[in-house]
Amino acid sequence: MKKIIIYAVVLGFLNVGSLFSQQRYEANWASIDSRPIPQWFNDAKFGIFIHWGLYSVPAWGPLPSDGASIYDCYAEWYWWKLLDKGNKVNPLFTTFHNKTYGEDFKYQDFVKDFRCEMFNPDDWAKLFRDAGARYVVLTSKHHEGFTLWPSAQSWNWNSVDVGPHRDLCGDLTDAVRKAGLRMGFYYSLYEWFNPLYKSDLEKYVDDHMIPQMKDLVTRYSPEVIFTDGEWDHPSEAWKSTEFLAWLYNESAVKSSVVVCDRWGKETRSVHGDFYTTEYDLVHSDNVKGARITHPWAETRGIGSSFGYNRNENLDDYSTSEQLVHLLIEKVAGGGNLILNIGPTADGRIPVIMQQRLTDMGNWLKVNGESIYDTSPWDAMMKQPETGAYFTVKGKDLYVICTKFPGKSITIPSVGKKPGSVTLLGSKTPVNYSYSGKNVRITPPSISPANSPCDYAWVFKIAGCL
Repeated sequence: MKKIIIYAVVLGFLNVGSLFSQQRYEANWASIDSRPIPQWFNDAKFGIFIHWGLYSVPAWGPLPSDGASIYDCYAEWYWWKLLDKGNKVNPLFTTFHNKTYGEDFKYQDFVKDFRCEMFNPDDWAKLFRDAGARYVVLTSKHHEGFTLWPSAQSWNWNSVDVGPHRDLCGDLTDAVRKAGLRMGFYYSLYEWFNPLYKSDLEKYVDDHMIPQMKDLVTRYSPEVIFTDGEWDHPSEAWKSTEFLAWLYNESAVKSSVVVCDRWGKETRSVHGDFYTTEYDLVHSDNVKGARITHPWAETRGIGSSFGYNRNENLDDYSTSEQLVHLLIEKVAGGGNLILNIGPTADGRIPVIMQQRLTDMGNWLKVNGESIYDTSPWDAMMKQPETGAYFTVKGKDLYVICTKFPGKSITIPSVGKKPGSVTLLGSKTPVNYSYSGKNVRITPPSISPANSPCDYAWVFKIAGCL
């Protein structure tokens, strides 16, 4: 009888799994949004964004000190800002371009200098892994329309036909996966100056955009698809739900892929596996002023641009401390951080960006258990008076201090007496007391000689939840 019962239970699980695998999603938002987000994304917390394309050749944009808004600082918008005579920063781009390259130099001419001769994908992947990132998102195609793979829809306007004559998407995908990370792609739905896009949107979508996205998925099986450039039209015009139904039902990554919220001018912070913010700018009132309960991710550059901007100086880059604190803030708020790097046209990651990522990785080597696979603490995200943030894993609570406490700190609303309190990375005992559901931590004496890390320190309160 026992064997029969066990067999029945196992069969039941198999049937449930079979039904789940057979679930089909329809081409409408109600059905698409019903798909659970793969858990790996919520657990990963930290990814690397890469903006790399022909804009990496001029690699120029104005700075906030020039009076430019954050969007005006984006060097990857070089072509558009150069030709958009009505834009307030157009004179800055025009002056730079004409002085540097000449009035007759066309944007398309930059392709001859996009050679990527120093691109070593294994070195990139090692840097990302050592930085503590769990996934990578490369710009397969930005708004300029130039693709980093041999797209049939972008004949003679891709990295294999011209420029480096190399499948940059494929080379990096292989290296990233070999390093044990997940690979994803950014993809711009629209193209600024594509004649077909400007003359016949439906034909552009049917004959260019959809086939191109399916080719990208079929070739490389990306587990993140970060679309953009959606704002000109509603998702219905982009046929977004039709593509997503194919992605979730038919593609090789149907069970593991995650997509962002940029599928039409009405979709940000409304539809998609995860919502996106950008330099803390949120594009919908749906998520302003409250903790976002839907999976989400903050995206930003280490400087004020996504594409490499050689106009930036040291003061324009976030410090390592600021970036570690940024990661802590986003994770404690329930989000991911997708931190961008902008490689140079010859395929190098600027040394200052390497240094920032290396510092983040060193911090995560000590404190990663307070970041990865965690959830926000519903009782409190931040304790303003102490600068402490909180994350939860199982029955353990992590108190992440962005400045080392100079005196005892009290954590209220803790469920039960802790099994222990430790400082991650340190063997120095931590004294604490528990009374009235409050844990009072007396920090140990820490000096530069015995500090386990820089930038932020984590107390683990074990078994208290």
